[in-house]
Amino acid sequence: MTGATLGAADLWGLFGQFMLLSFLAIGGAITTTPEMHRYLVIEHHWMTDPQFTASVAIAQAAPGPNVLFVAVMGWNVGGPLGALATMAGILIPSTALSLWATRWGASRRETRGVRAFTQGMAPLTIGLLLATGWVLAGPAAGRFGSVLLVAATVLVMMRTKLSPMWAVAAGAVVGALGWA
Repeated sequence: MTGATLGAADLWGLFGQFMLLSFLAIGGAITTTPEMHRYLVIEHHWMTDPQFTASVAIAQAAPGPNVLFVAVMGWNVGGPLGALATMAGILIPSTALSLWATRWGASRRETRGVRAFTQGMAPLTIGLLLATGWVLAGPAAGRFGSVLLVAATVLVMMRTKLSPMWAVAAGAVVGALGWA
């Protein structure tokens, strides 16, 4: 399905889905990528696996905010109105909630409950990021070079303080040479 064929009901559904995801985006919008994949690729068939992965990769490679991949997905499934629906859906609720929670939490930051909540968010965020990595690495799972590159990247990131941009560069070289 192309962006030109989405009707008003589909655009409102897209907006509503991304509003819901906004409340689950602990650690950033990228952590909701598995659910976006389910909705856009599996449930509605508006994108293929390679289109989905390319949308995330293109937006992540571009300079600017991390959340740009949401606009690219919206554009790919609904054109300019799709981009507006996904971006408004992902930004409005989380921005309003973040503003309120920041003000509320700042005035209570030394309370036991706020400290416990803050510490409890770290494992949740890591789990969501691992799920995102799993979904994004899925299309490359059958290729030995890709699996090796993912494993090497994880190992290097865990053991060194190298910039992740070196892993991105290595991935670009491996892909350009056709090894992955």
